[in-house]
Amino acid sequence: MDQKSRMPDTPPRYPRDMLGYGPRAPDARWPGGAKIAVSLVLNYEEGGENSVLHGDAASEAFLSDIAGAQPWPGMRHWNMESLYDYGARAGFWRLHRLFTERALPVTIYGVATALARNPEQVAAMKEAGWEIASHGLKWIDHRDMPEDEERAAIAEAIRLHTEVVGTRPTGWYTGRCSVNTVRLTAEAGFDWISDTYDDDLPYWIEAGDRDQLVIPYTLEANDMRFATAPGYIEGEQFFRYLKDSFDTLYAEGEAGQGKMFSIGLHCRLIGRPGKIAGLIRFLDYAQGHAGVWFPRRIDIARHWAATHPPVRRERPSRMDRSTFVARFGGIFEHSSWITERAFALELGPAHDSAFGLHNALARMFRSATPEERLGVLRAHPDLAGKLAAAKRLTAESTQEQASAGLDALTDDDRATFRRLNADYMARYGFPFIIAVRDNTKDSILQAFHARLANDPATEFDTACAQVERIAELRLKDILP
Repeated sequence: MDQKSRMPDTPPRYPRDMLGYGPRAPDARWPGGAKIAVSLVLNYEEGGENSVLHGDAASEAFLSDIAGAQPWPGMRHWNMESLYDYGARAGFWRLHRLFTERALPVTIYGVATALARNPEQVAAMKEAGWEIASHGLKWIDHRDMPEDEERAAIAEAIRLHTEVVGTRPTGWYTGRCSVNTVRLTAEAGFDWISDTYDDDLPYWIEAGDRDQLVIPYTLEANDMRFATAPGYIEGEQFFRYLKDSFDTLYAEGEAGQGKMFSIGLHCRLIGRPGKIAGLIRFLDYAQGHAGVWFPRRIDIARHWAATHPPVRRERPSRMDRSTFVARFGGIFEHSSWITERAFALELGPAHDSAFGLHNALARMFRSATPEERLGVLRAHPDLAGKLAAAKRLTAESTQEQASAGLDALTDDDRATFRRLNADYMARYGFPFIIAVRDNTKDSILQAFHARLANDPATEFDTACAQVERIAELRLKDILP
């Protein structure tokens, strides 16, 4: 069975994007030349947590001051409910005073059923001008939800939120999400979604015909660590962690690499007196610096959409076989079989750049038999040889040889190249190959003489490395 017939009809594709902006992160260009954007997020979950009162099978067991809490099936957990009630009755108002007295904008992650059970707090959020985003229908785990059920829950959360708040939510964060959540919320038409923790800057994803902005969130600069292990046990620890994060990101902003700093808060946790003291110290510290922007997440979304709008581009990992081979079949000279084999690899977002796709193609070249690799070497034309004179080079080779001036040689130069080409071919059995765009006519001639002294095995490896370099340069012409 030949290689092509062994290729799967549907090759594997790896969905995770572990490159992101990579070394090419954009300048955030925050308003007013700010060096950092600090996003304060207050999760409002009180009244939306698991409870038999809410039709759930058991009590809540997540993010409270009860150490090692477990669900109580079929029963109300009075202590757990009381701790959540503290967040609504006392913690929220302590935080409301703190933020409004300092005129600090806040984004609320509001569980729709919790908002419905707390109308006075909602009125206070609205009066303060806070953004009220959706935190789902209920504060429960979406992990095992069937896709249709989760889609319906998202739709009901939007409906109830709009009914209670008076406006549709601009953004979404689930928290305990499923593998489908990001895709389903992207399809729902929010200005931003936040169920990722994978960057210090917003970024765009493609959701069908929509371009969806993602504003990553945080689980570490988050007061939830007061309720998890390892975590914070006093406000000073929270302050130190926030300060260290702020200092690092602020310094990057001073160097022209402005970032976003999300801080996650919960009424029943940071709203306690001993914990909020650490937050107050941090706010004093951060507000003592120039060039600090405290936006709501909708403000970040609007800025990013205006300053860094989405740009769609071709993505090799999403191409069908015929498009992929047609587009990249000439990267290795007259050797489209390399591209055919690369198509069957586990391609993903990491291969949508010049470096990424080059790695996939080079893997297939390196893993080929010695005879196949020799065939690739022999597919390359002589430098300034007969094919060039007859204008029968590929477009890529024509452009490359011209870049080093090999299309404008003197008669003496052409004679020298003919002699060296013949000597090289006689010694090694394949043409002299060099990435001419890295060289000049003189450096090519020097390499000719130097490499003619190599033993055949060394020269074979040298020529193969040059083939890979030529492929890399060709890919950089057409991919980011």
